[in-house]
Amino acid sequence: MDWPAIWLTARLAFVTSLLLLGIGLPLAYWLATTRWRGRIFVEAVVALPLVLPPTVLGFYVLMSLGPRSPLGRVFESLAGHPLPFSFLGLTIASVLYSLPFAVQPFTAAFRSINRELVDAAANAGASPFRAFWRISIPLAWPGLLAGMVLSFAHTLGEFGVVLMVGGNIPGVTRTVSVSIYDSVQTLDYAAAAQTSLFLLVTSFVVLSLTYALQGSFRLGWPAR
Repeated sequence: MDWPAIWLTARLAFVTSLLLLGIGLPLAYWLATTRWRGRIFVEAVVALPLVLPPTVLGFYVLMSLGPRSPLGRVFESLAGHPLPFSFLGLTIASVLYSLPFAVQPFTAAFRSINRELVDAAANAGASPFRAFWRISIPLAWPGLLAGMVLSFAHTLGEFGVVLMVGGNIPGVTRTVSVSIYDSVQTLDYAAAAQTSLFLLVTSFVVLSLTYALQGSFRLGWPAR
């Protein structure tokens, strides 16, 4: 098996899940509590990776991070290398691609909270920030954990986006899915079968954990 690719993919999934927790929490809480009718457009933008072909999303990310873009030029002048075809560029693409797999379960978890409890905390003098951490987070925790697990599992199987943005650089951007594709292209079916079985078992265990959490908490699952 391609252990460097497996380790890089696991690291990418872990970093992506942590970033999605930081980005998704405030966004999901706002979506769950706001009464602004325009939130449907924000929800549509978040859900775009569910319906866009991965190569399309990867193309736009590549153009946004490339050396011809303002962000790409600034990064290359500071770091000395382009943002695409690097682990950081791969991480940015993975965060965008897995965003709905974290935000949608987070939002469903926050919407299931009894708002009377939050209002009672506010009436007792708790600040909105304190009520969020002491009331909302503990009550929504199973859904938040499930969203992180789901985004982790989704990142493990990425192919189109990571190939467009990261390419196939061993030890830098070569993920498990790209490694399997390469093994098939070179007719090394034994290596492809071993790595695929490892990914299959890992994904099954991760999803079993997610469904176990679903048994005690009703989640909003993103359609695929």
